[in-house]
Amino acid sequence: MRNPLQAAHGFTPTGNPDLFRDALGRFGTGITVVTAASERGPVGMTANSFASVSLDPPLVLWSPARASRRFEAFRSAEYFAIHVLSERQVQLCRDFVISGDAFDRTDWIWNEQGVPLIEGCLSRFECRRRAVHDGGDHLIIVGEVAHVTTTEGEPLLVWRGNLGEFSRGG
Repeated sequence: MRNPLQAAHGFTPTGNPDLFRDALGRFGTGITVVTAASERGPVGMTANSFASVSLDPPLVLWSPARASRRFEAFRSAEYFAIHVLSERQVQLCRDFVISGDAFDRTDWIWNEQGVPLIEGCLSRFECRRRAVHDGGDHLIIVGEVAHVTTTEGEPLLVWRGNLGEFSRGG
C-alpha cells in the first residue's frame, strides 16, 4: 500500500508564488463581498479572506490586497459590512471581482453609518474597524460586529479557484 505522504510535493513558498497560491487554494472557503462608503460612493470587493476572531467581544477579520484599486477606500473606512454569499449569488460575486461599483446589479440599502448593505446574503456582519495590521501584500482589518443579519440557504464556495456549491454527504 502506498503512503500518501510519499506523494506529497514540498517546496519553499518564497520564490514560488504560483505554487504557494495553488497550495492555499486547496483550502475550501466561503465567498464574501465586503462593502463600505468611499469618497466616490458605495464600494464593494469580493473576498474569501474572512474569518471569525472572537465571540466576546464579537470580532471578525478580512484582508484586502494592497494592489487593489479599491484598497484605499477599505483601508480608510471606519465602518464596513461583510456579506456571506449564497449559491444563488455567483454573478454578484463575479460583478464585485470586476468592479467596486456593481451596486446597480443588486438590491441594497444604506445603514445608519452610511455603509451599503446588500440584501439576500446568508449572513451580513455590520462592523466598525477595531484594528489594522500589516499582512505583507494584504492588510488585515479586524472589525467589531455591531449587527448581524442571517437568512437560510446554501453557501457559495471556492476551491482551487473554482466557484461551487456545498453538497451534503449521505
